[in-house]
Amino acid sequence: MLEALRKEVYEANMELTRRGLVLYTWGNVSGIDRESGLVAIKPSGVEYSELTPEKLVLLDLEGNVVEGALRPSSDTPTHLELYRRFPEIGGITHTHSTHAVAWAQARRDIPCFGTTHADYFYGSVPCARELTPEEVEGGYELNTGKVIAETFERRGIDPHYVPGVLCACHGPFTWGKSAAEAVYHAAVLEEVARMALYTTLIDPAAAPAPQHVADKHFMRKHGPNAYYGQK
Repeated sequence: MLEALRKEVYEANMELTRRGLVLYTWGNVSGIDRESGLVAIKPSGVEYSELTPEKLVLLDLEGNVVEGALRPSSDTPTHLELYRRFPEIGGITHTHSTHAVAWAQARRDIPCFGTTHADYFYGSVPCARELTPEEVEGGYELNTGKVIAETFERRGIDPHYVPGVLCACHGPFTWGKSAAEAVYHAAVLEEVARMALYTTLIDPAAAPAPQHVADKHFMRKHGPNAYYGQK
């Protein structure tokens, strides 16, 4: 069932290892077929060297396993909540990549210090608030997704313009139109997190890039009159 989606999500998971974004089993990618409402996701705790498209788990948006013999990722409720809350996205990635995690552990947004960041994220990459003890004990992974959505709603952030978030004391989630694009954004997020760290080391009081520069770089790629790349 959904062999094309399985293959796409499998390849996206393997791209995490090729890009050095995961150690051991520290990450997962999912993708959704919006027509059927089914999600394919990496199984929990399976080494990437042992992963195959057939081992991916298919679930509906309520978390019911439709196909697959293995348990889905422990982060599945977070993925499903984001698919429910952000209906325009088609893939989600979660990693524990070093520099993005460093900002998450500091409980800090990643400021838009320059054009590399602005090319992909329109403004700071937000760090969501910490979960309360009750949220951790009463559905930790589901509440992680709810807190991510709450962060975007409360701050008025468009998830299409900022395709990623940091979870306080945890790590990044990114998304995109597909599983492959979600991984692409995970790689970009890790790089801009590294650049931002170096910027703050050089100048702890460094200011974000001027808004008109950030606007130009984001909109030339993603705005209504975008002209970057080929038609």
